[in-house]
Amino acid sequence: MTPYGAEHIAVLGLTVVLAVVLVMVARRIRGSVHEDRLLRTAGWVMLAVTVLWTVWGMMPGQWNIDQSLPFQFSDAMRFITAIALLTRAGWAIAICYFWGLTLNLQSVITPDLNYFDYPVVEFAAYWFLHIAALVAPIVFVWGLGYRPTWRGYGVAYAAAIGWALVAIGVNAVTGANYAYLSHAPEGPSALDLLGPWPVYILWELLIVAVVWALMTWPWEARGRSVRQDETIGTLRTLRRARSALT
Repeated sequence: MTPYGAEHIAVLGLTVVLAVVLVMVARRIRGSVHEDRLLRTAGWVMLAVTVLWTVWGMMPGQWNIDQSLPFQFSDAMRFITAIALLTRAGWAIAICYFWGLTLNLQSVITPDLNYFDYPVVEFAAYWFLHIAALVAPIVFVWGLGYRPTWRGYGVAYAAAIGWALVAIGVNAVTGANYAYLSHAPEGPSALDLLGPWPVYILWELLIVAVVWALMTWPWEARGRSVRQDETIGTLRTLRRARSALT
């Protein structure tokens, strides 16, 4: 797929529209019986498509050692996004947020999509899964009111390092390049700006730590300010009540 060709631009536009519409819908159903029902439905759909796509890639006609095994960050993120939608577990939403809006975003902005035998199926599956992993955390945070925390930051960062170690081990055994930890992607990508392998891996670790911290700090600062305002309001109420009694 040609980056920023007609297909790519159309998909990017669709992604923006979906994100805006779904955030508006999420705000309307927040706290209602429809919230749980719709999130569970979305989670089962995400899980079903993820499993089917994983199995499809392992079939003899589609097998490719460089892409078929589920060891890209996006592979893990698809399952975790489904878990987040189904259970609303804090750790899953945290990984969904940090991975989905950064690591997954690279695959949306600079797609590494190579067609094999069924271009329509491959195009649809690639974009459905990547768009879902991008839109889901947007809906969670800006639509349903979930807030990033420093604890979630630590969970997501530790999970990223753990998954990277798994991918490195798989690459050593298979000769593949999962998570682009053995060499840079063949096509243009954001990694080109960070220098050659393995220098870009060290830069990735640093940049991810800083960017994720910036994605956490405003929410934590806002939450602390709200808690302080609530405490001050409570103290004022108590003082008024005490004054009235005396």
